[in-house]
Amino acid sequence: MATPIAIQFKPSILSFPSPHSPSINTKTHFLQPNDKFLLSSPLKQIVPTLSSRQFSFLQQQQLSSARFVASAAPGVVDTVDKDKLPADIHVTETQEPNSRVRLTVEVPTVVCEDCYGRVIREFMKHSKVPGFRPGKNVPEDILVGYVGKQNVQKAAVESILKRTLPHAMSSVTGKALEDSIRIATKFADMEKTYVSTNSLRYDVIVDVAPEIKWKPENAYKNLKVVVELDSDMDAQVASEKEFTRRHKSLGALKIVTDRGLQVGDVAVIDISATTIEQDGSDAKSIPAAESKGFNFDTEDGDNVLPGFLDSIVGIKRGETKSFPLVFPDSWKQEDLRGVHAQFTVECKELFYRDLPEVNDSIADKLIPGCSSIEEVKQALLQRCLEVEQAAKDQATDNAILDQLYKMVEVDIPQSLFEEQGRQLYGAQLLQLQANMKLSEQQLASLSSPRAVNEFLEAQKENITSIIKQNLAVGDIFTRENLQFSTEELVKEVQNSIEEFQKSQQEYDEDRVKQQVQEVLEGAKVLEWLRENADIQYITR
Repeated sequence: MATPIAIQFKPSILSFPSPHSPSINTKTHFLQPNDKFLLSSPLKQIVPTLSSRQFSFLQQQQLSSARFVASAAPGVVDTVDKDKLPADIHVTETQEPNSRVRLTVEVPTVVCEDCYGRVIREFMKHSKVPGFRPGKNVPEDILVGYVGKQNVQKAAVESILKRTLPHAMSSVTGKALEDSIRIATKFADMEKTYVSTNSLRYDVIVDVAPEIKWKPENAYKNLKVVVELDSDMDAQVASEKEFTRRHKSLGALKIVTDRGLQVGDVAVIDISATTIEQDGSDAKSIPAAESKGFNFDTEDGDNVLPGFLDSIVGIKRGETKSFPLVFPDSWKQEDLRGVHAQFTVECKELFYRDLPEVNDSIADKLIPGCSSIEEVKQALLQRCLEVEQAAKDQATDNAILDQLYKMVEVDIPQSLFEEQGRQLYGAQLLQLQANMKLSEQQLASLSSPRAVNEFLEAQKENITSIIKQNLAVGDIFTRENLQFSTEELVKEVQNSIEEFQKSQQEYDEDRVKQQVQEVLEGAKVLEWLRENADIQYITR
């Protein structure tokens, strides 16, 4: 297979190599050379500049299925500077999988000769040939002999590539994704063709902006979404639990001396568990169900295995109880579902709460500034209502996005997949670094191309769904002619810049503006969908 020559094709960045260079290779690493970075090495290799708000969306998507992330539409090459050619080149366009196009470029002899002439003139200007003054005409055969025939040929091929590539790209201008253009033909093969035929033929592969197909057409306009809400999201129930928690925090724990465990007590217990084998084989320990010195609040009995609390009610300090239980089919740890277990519990300590009476005298201790219990309850309810609404909105957005990516068909370019995956991986590394304070050596290992590629492979399905969500959101924004105000954009950009400046981090204002714009576009689309979709809420 031919080894691709990597060319970064941006008019402002594309550079012509030294005539003595054997190949064009302005981008050989996954690091984007035109990106601005704000992290210390080696995270620089992965994480491009993100506004703090943009990064928060990235973190949410990776860690808790956020609303949306990254760009809703990939960047494309819009304009290309072209050097006029003495004759037309012939370009054959072939569609390939993953929104990739192969361009077969045939350069006629007259163009190759013109490029060769330019190369000779450049060498003549800059070469110091013995016996000739700098800049003066040197016979071609003497100049070629001094520079080296093979070096001249290489430079001629590179000149041909530089001048013809923009013309070859004309058919995909406005569609070609930035940093995705590659020459697939080996340089040695191009050089061989040029030397033998005085013409050139090469293949270019480029990723183009993918087309989105809705299943069926305009499916998003008839969106039906079922949103599952946790029972814990009930604001009234949550506020009551929070009131109880705050009231309990005002009490003192006192040792129980004359009775066994009652609901409302706090016990310090040791728990061990083994399997009950139905075939009579030896029992096995269940490490996930064992604990030493476990502080068990009996008012949290709903959070433990069904039947556990009832089995230890009445146990006294120093006593041990043994009893069988079965893990229900709904148990969170899948490998324990349906397992029959024998539990042994030893009570180490037993306490009861000496709580103050619930009256207005403790209101200020429950919430500073409150003068009555009723005021406390209303304040807690209001806070929980706000949390409930935020959680409901988040669950709604997640459900909408989950539906959207299933409604679209898109041939995802590899370059877009890798860009999105590295953004997610970078966000994950940032979170890991913040939580664990990784060493430079650890960061270097986690930032290596191998580690990144392993992440891309492991998260392929997740990355693909995110890209489809983003593309769907961007398409809806365009189709529905949605807009946001200039004031919104300016405000959010300024907020992001202020956060960068506050933390003394570098930033690229244009890049921040672009990312904020993408976030605002996504927010407008989700707002439109919430207003127009058929949304049903159910409690689980």
